[in-house]
Amino acid sequence: MNQKTLLVNIIFLIAIAILVWAGFYYFSNNDFDFNEKEDLIKVENPQPSQEISSPIVITGEARGSWFFEASFPIKLLDEDGNIIQETFAQAEGDWMTEEFVPFESVMIFSISGDQDGTLVLEKDNPSGLPENKDEIRIPVRLVSSESEEQLREIKLYYYNPDLDKDNSGNILCSEKGLVAVDREIPVTNTPIQDTIRLLISGDITQNEQEQGISTEYPLEGFELTSASVNEKVLTLTFDDPNNKTGGGSCRAGILWSQINKTALQFDEVTTVRFMPEELFQP
Repeated sequence: MNQKTLLVNIIFLIAIAILVWAGFYYFSNNDFDFNEKEDLIKVENPQPSQEISSPIVITGEARGSWFFEASFPIKLLDEDGNIIQETFAQAEGDWMTEEFVPFESVMIFSISGDQDGTLVLEKDNPSGLPENKDEIRIPVRLVSSESEEQLREIKLYYYNPDLDKDNSGNILCSEKGLVAVDREIPVTNTPIQDTIRLLISGDITQNEQEQGISTEYPLEGFELTSASVNEKVLTLTFDDPNNKTGGGSCRAGILWSQINKTALQFDEVTTVRFMPEELFQP
């Protein structure tokens, strides 16, 4: 091998090494890096490119600053970027901190066929200011499941204050402001529990919010622990460690009414009993 051939080979190897290093650097410092925002939010499930089907449990941990009122929005997009479903992740601890706080969300969705999708976990941004906006995107593979073919329609009752005013414009704090939104849930042996848990997760879409529909759910730490029906009396037992169901007769009454009205849609229920009895007190 003469010097000219040797020099050409050396230059070729150097060029290959540069291309490999450049490719590694590019993919490590752009959107393809799932860990790009790991100092703000860490997602345990699902992982990038994972196959998911409905319902999907989304878990991880995020800095307290990622939440607002103990929750943040999550969207599932189809392969064309259209929204398939929206929901909220709920903090499983005190979110008023700069430390990491565990979160969990259960998303129910329906698709017509297997396809690529994107899960978008957005930093809650009540100010609406662009500089406060942030998100993490996870590419996933959406797979149809048997549960998607066995769905039942239910209604969640949320609140629109514009529908609950007297002639002077005063809010009445009554059931007149309750608005039903349609949802589908998988067919299970616990439809009442599944429906109430979906309600108190604050499952309102952006379009519904633009129509004036609102809710204070989810409440930090507030969860349904059991439900039972005896002679058409439904007993719902909740855990409210942070006393989030109180705070004024108007507020407590609206929160109570949303659950009560949602529960009464089931034929086997004519009366709803809340336990412990201290819940939803002014």
